[in-house]
Amino acid sequence: MSYPASAADPVNHRLLCVAEDAVQGFHRYPFRTIARRCGLAEQEVMERLKAMLAAGTIRRVRQTLLSTSLADGALVAWQVPEEKLAAAYDWLKTHDPFTGHIVIRESDSPDAPGSQYRLWTTLKVPTGCGSVQEHNNLLMRHTGALDWVALPVVGMFALGVGHARRAGLKPGDRLPEPPLMQRPSHPQLSKHEWAVLLSLKESLLPQELVSSPWEQRAAAIGMSMDEYCSIAENLDARKIIGRFATFLDHQRGGSNRRTGTGAAGLFHWAVPAGMEERAGAECGRHLCMTHCYWRSGGDAFGGAQIMGVVHAATRSEVLAHKAAIDEHLASCGIPVHHTAVFWSLKAEIRPSEISPLIYRDWLHSMQEK
Repeated sequence: MSYPASAADPVNHRLLCVAEDAVQGFHRYPFRTIARRCGLAEQEVMERLKAMLAAGTIRRVRQTLLSTSLADGALVAWQVPEEKLAAAYDWLKTHDPFTGHIVIRESDSPDAPGSQYRLWTTLKVPTGCGSVQEHNNLLMRHTGALDWVALPVVGMFALGVGHARRAGLKPGDRLPEPPLMQRPSHPQLSKHEWAVLLSLKESLLPQELVSSPWEQRAAAIGMSMDEYCSIAENLDARKIIGRFATFLDHQRGGSNRRTGTGAAGLFHWAVPAGMEERAGAECGRHLCMTHCYWRSGGDAFGGAQIMGVVHAATRSEVLAHKAAIDEHLASCGIPVHHTAVFWSLKAEIRPSEISPLIYRDWLHSMQEK
């Protein structure tokens, strides 16, 4: 039996509302978990995901990791001459696997602090392999960038894409209670733990969309299924594992508007020192926010500390969500000294590589160029 591949199909939409970001942690039988939560048979879940993957409706299916706990990293804003902007975007996309998201943005106002920083990336430098500063200085030589600003995470309040389930949200919809802030950690991992992590993080191939996908991964690194899953479950308990997730391709033509992803804005808020954790939690409790962080280093951006992303079908809808968050902050007695929106124009969305071995090989190849 063949299944429709559109995210607008009612059953696919129900499936994606669970499969995108609602399955937290590690699961030995992830498709069984998804099936139970969305009321479908496990085999139908796998076949529908295969159809959407083949059609390009979804980009990948993978186990995510909490990479802020596995590598030093930051959101990085780049000032690049306009005539070199497209080439810098393409170079990073092609040559730097440690740079994850690559986004060209424009400020909502040409006079806004930081509006000259048009290229934004996420970076992970594996622990023990150097610093964000060293990495970015190396990238400057290849991209022609004039300047960069690193905005590392102090605390996380929201992380979960879930475009399908967010499509019908109303401005102001939020959790009953503000979330607790999570701080990055850097645990010590054994050789076997690293082997499992690096195996887990790779996107599942279509032939791996089976009831027990980890069986093949375990065999590939010489482990039994039970040993592999036991290590993964221990890593999950230590808050190193993220979620089992399906990633919708929100760059695709008209489908992005039907799934609420036609426009995306990066929001900045500058609040009084000492109120960052409370302000971030009140922003992050709004269900529209796919990401919400307290970041340091925002002096170039009007002192902004709270930063997050909202997707919606149109820019006006994005702004309606922001207005509701701004109103909520005011009602909580949280002053906002400065706020801004940076609109996404073009994006490459992918996970950052976190392997120390791969990093050392990459660094050697870059230093030779």
